[in-house]
Amino acid sequence: MTVPQILDELGGVSRRTFYRWRELGLAPAAFKLPNGELRVWRSDFRTWLRELEAAA
Repeated sequence: MTVPQILDELGGVSRRTFYRWRELGLAPAAFKLPNGELRVWRSDFRTWLRELEAAA
């Protein structure tokens, strides 16, 4: 998933908020492509969401 796709799935979370979560270690695991863009495996994103739901 691209960062814009993630932000859309999260219902309008800002890009800055997402990158802040990354700085704090609160975002789903991501990897960088050779061009520098971030990607997140959809399975990792879903797991991350389930963990947030369980913690709530």
